[in-house]
Amino acid sequence: MLDFVVKLTVAPYKHTREDVEKLRAAGFDDVGILQITLIASYFNYINRIADALGVGKPEDGDGGPSGRPAG
Repeated sequence: MLDFVVKLTVAPYKHTREDVEKLRAAGFDDVGILQITLIASYFNYINRIADALGVGKPEDGDGGPSGRPAG
């Protein structure tokens, strides 16, 4: 499952039917495969939005993202 999710995160365009079949061979049914895909994709989506907006990144020269000096 983790190999599937890493591939989905790093290179989703490389996914093949074989990747899904590996999950089936490991005991996941279609619902489980869908849930794995949806959850991983959602986290990737939210993280990319947060990265693009600088959420959680301290501003240069201050104590945090609020723009106010720490302390």
